[in-house]
Amino acid sequence: MSLPKSCRQLTVTKLGNKFREVTEIRTVSVAAPGKGEVLLKPKFVGINASDIIFSAGGYDPSHKPPFIAGLEALGEVVAVGEGVDMKVGQAVVSTGFGCFAEYVSRPAENLIPVPSLDPALMSIVLSGLTASIALKEEGDLKPGETVLVTAAAGGTGQFAVQLAKMAGCHVVGTCSSPQKAEFLKSIGCDRVINYNNESIMDVLQKEYPNGVDVVYESVGKDVFDTCVLNLAVKGRLIVIGQISNYERPDFADLTECLSKVPIAMKVLFKNASVRGFFLPVWKDKMAEHVGLLMGQYAEGKLKVTQDNGKGSAKGPFKGLEKIADAVDYMYARGNIGKIIVEL
Repeated sequence: MSLPKSCRQLTVTKLGNKFREVTEIRTVSVAAPGKGEVLLKPKFVGINASDIIFSAGGYDPSHKPPFIAGLEALGEVVAVGEGVDMKVGQAVVSTGFGCFAEYVSRPAENLIPVPSLDPALMSIVLSGLTASIALKEEGDLKPGETVLVTAAAGGTGQFAVQLAKMAGCHVVGTCSSPQKAEFLKSIGCDRVINYNNESIMDVLQKEYPNGVDVVYESVGKDVFDTCVLNLAVKGRLIVIGQISNYERPDFADLTECLSKVPIAMKVLFKNASVRGFFLPVWKDKMAEHVGLLMGQYAEGKLKVTQDNGKGSAKGPFKGLEKIADAVDYMYARGNIGKIIVEL
């Protein structure tokens, strides 16, 4: 196919965590992919808290604007560069930063081939992969253990709940609405805590007095502290993220990220641990876990729930113009499942 001379992309124009304010749609030229690269035409993009960290310079402050926003895309290969063993027309998921564009060149090593343009596959590759590797490699789950998943109705939380259940664990999930509570029950959550109706601390202390064996934590602040205080002996708390801290004005100022509990002494007496999880570190495990997740999805064992904003005031999310609305929707905690935007 003939390539267009230009396309639109969502560009980060300055560093900052107010996504709408620091991004704008620009028209840029489309070049043929270079050596080791693939030109991708995204069909769907996923919305992640990491998009905010990236645009604010939280991952790499030396990466100066302007640059393309976005972490995750599912699309079709439209051209390949020298040395690339991929076919035009092939469906792939891109997991490297710089995906929010009508056409984008990506290193082939950052692309994962998938069977089709089913957007559920995009959710599996990033959000599902995070849950799968984190729970197996960092969580070391054992049947009969109690697992707490915070923000359980979100893009990656939904996978953590299901995978923990498949491992034979008792799963507790936190959420913010009755609708999310019903969703969590539908995917196997044993105890749902709607923190707008009841205290997470009270529920854990009254119903789980021996503590929680594994925590899949992505909220931060008071929720993180509550989780530390309720770890079981030999408990493992896995930090997936801290979305409550991502809207702080200055990413260099970590004051708001400081815990209010004496973490060292709390984990010392229980022989417990707090473990960080960052997906790119686990490249050697990705192919194995993607294969497992794809198989579970194909067999109907794993449900993938996505939210295109159809029920929101500014939805459905379609087009680059709607990405900022989708990011706002994430921070308003309106979504059930993974937020996706169709381009």
